[in-house]
Amino acid sequence: MKSIEFWKMQGSGNDFILIDNRDQAISEEEISNLVLKTCRRRTSVGADGVIFVIKSNKYDFAWRYFNADGGEVEMCGNGSRCVCRFAYLKGIAGPRMTFETLAGPVSGEVNGRLVKVLMPLPSQMRLDVAIEKDPGWESVDFINTGVPHVVVRVGDVDNHPVVEQGRALRYHEQFAPEGTNANFVQVLGPDQLAMRTYERGVEDETLACGTGAVASAIVSTERGLVKPPVKVKTRSGEILTITFRKEGDRFREVWMEGSTTIVYEGRLNEEALE
Repeated sequence: MKSIEFWKMQGSGNDFILIDNRDQAISEEEISNLVLKTCRRRTSVGADGVIFVIKSNKYDFAWRYFNADGGEVEMCGNGSRCVCRFAYLKGIAGPRMTFETLAGPVSGEVNGRLVKVLMPLPSQMRLDVAIEKDPGWESVDFINTGVPHVVVRVGDVDNHPVVEQGRALRYHEQFAPEGTNANFVQVLGPDQLAMRTYERGVEDETLACGTGAVASAIVSTERGLVKPPVKVKTRSGEILTITFRKEGDRFREVWMEGSTTIVYEGRLNEEALE
């Protein structure tokens, strides 16, 4: 495979490799190997996932998103903010755009480094999941915000064993066979949460999770603990702002906004894929 142009970007601490593959220069057979090799930290670029921009017959573009383990997933909130800015700066779309994902169309707006995206409508919410609680758990809820999320409310998120308990929840029989992401949240104020996330596919704690921030804000609002707009402090220290409105028992117009960073632009040498 010849060298490949890519951008490294991060949103609130989630980092991604972004590749314009509208010309299909990277074949289906090559994608899995590229993802697995390039996401490795220390020996390659290192990232939580890889985003391929491809053509769409309906929208400005489409994407394919792969976690670091090589698995393709439906949605990634911070990745969607990064791909919007990437598409705008590359001339693929204007500052307002809609792109195609496995979770449905996603709309975004770029305002400098700030990017907000209209997230898929939440579904499958279950409060008080029937699961044995570990010490320190105040509540356990579930919701799908494009991908599945468990939200566990705790009293001291900074000192919580997120990796150990997150891994157990990710593979718990309650969420089989797909598995789930696991978020641990602490209420900081009437419109503020702190959140740490164990991500399915990365199989470790990440510095942020956009769909997890939305999940945490929605279930915390449903419990009457916060009111929108909800500011979610991620492990990176950056803030994601979640806005939405509720109609009856449904949440509508769920927007997530935060900063994005272009870390560098480069070319991936073929040796990195060996």
